[in-house]
Amino acid sequence: MMAAAMDEIIFQIDQAPEGGYTAKALGHAIFTEAETLDELRANVRDAVRCHFDEGRGPKLIRLHFVHDEVLAA
Repeated sequence: MMAAAMDEIIFQIDQAPEGGYTAKALGHAIFTEAETLDELRANVRDAVRCHFDEGRGPKLIRLHFVHDEVLAA
């Protein structure tokens, strides 16, 4: 019996300290990075296509952006 395709995969997006962005899938061993958001979106789609067998990947990719802000006390 063949497993059904998943509905959604979530990536946590962080700004890299040296510049650019990193993307890590939650619950899957998928990681990619890029200098720009457009490049990151393309890299995430490519990484998901490479990770899953044909027809078993998610229908949606959700990007969750993490933004840290530090305030002086």
